[in-house]
Amino acid sequence: MKTLLIYTGGTIGMMENPENGSLIPLNFNELQNYIPELRKFANDLDVKAFDTPIDSSDVNVSTWQSIASIIEDNYDQYSGFVILHGTDTMAYTASALSFMLDGLAKPVILTGSQLPIGRLRTDGKENLITAIEIATARRNGEPVIQEVAVLFDSKLFRGNRTHKFSTENFDAFSSPNYDDLASIGIHILYNHQKLLRKEKNRLNVHSVFQTDVAILKIFPGMSKAYVQAVLNIPNLKGLILETYGSGNAPKETWFINELQQAAQKGIVILNITQCSKGFVEQGLYQTSAALQQIGIIGGADMTTEAALTKLMFLLGKGLSGKALKEQLALPIAGELTTFSSLGN
Repeated sequence: MKTLLIYTGGTIGMMENPENGSLIPLNFNELQNYIPELRKFANDLDVKAFDTPIDSSDVNVSTWQSIASIIEDNYDQYSGFVILHGTDTMAYTASALSFMLDGLAKPVILTGSQLPIGRLRTDGKENLITAIEIATARRNGEPVIQEVAVLFDSKLFRGNRTHKFSTENFDAFSSPNYDDLASIGIHILYNHQKLLRKEKNRLNVHSVFQTDVAILKIFPGMSKAYVQAVLNIPNLKGLILETYGSGNAPKETWFINELQQAAQKGIVILNITQCSKGFVEQGLYQTSAALQQIGIIGGADMTTEAALTKLMFLLGKGLSGKALKEQLALPIAGELTTFSSLGN
């Protein structure tokens, strides 16, 4: 079994300059000097680094396309992939890849660190070693993980269910609406009932994203001009509406009218809660019934990161109208829970 380590950039790939203590990029050809334990994987581990590593704040669609292309080109040669990525946009990348890699039957594990791998107390060392171990884990002859996942601190999460919630703690990520895929202690305990399994098809990479989208976060006292400015962005195709609670929004006539006019122009609007945990249930309260009536789609328990990348992905596939709305409301890669499956 061989694992491909893909380094995109981020804190985990930094080390201290011994002369002045400043942070400089790590030479990944010398990775084993900093993590001697990797020698146990040496014969099975290859490294491919971006020519120009990037800070995760600079991640964009082309970054996702580059990662997906590397996986596609090397899919048959490796049993698993570990992606080293900056933490700030890791949840976006994990979500995007989960939609792009159709037919994925091998582990794609994203990890990173809060401290550079060259620092004494770095969390990057354990994260990387554990991510590689998970990428090589097999059960009954098959990979244990067959989806895009995020490994951070002592937990493995479904990639499109993650959210970075802390800039300070080593356990910087959470999966508020889906159980952990694994917990890491003395043993790696997999939650097998929660692991994604799909019909085994040939990997098919979809790389086109439509970026003419926006996020409108509502807040008390927001002005009509603010709402109009977002809804009147030239060529806007889709909108994430971040609402209160279970999908609630102001009932003011001007606000509903603005959203309705946008919907009538063909802008698809997806309702996502601002709360970290819970569901959008349009119509549960009067404050969301109007949204339901004008054709806004309820986003169930999707994270903003998953909702945004999913909207961009489906628009990129050329979907529109009823077909687009239906796909937004159904799980593609385990990114949302349907009400019919809550009892399962």
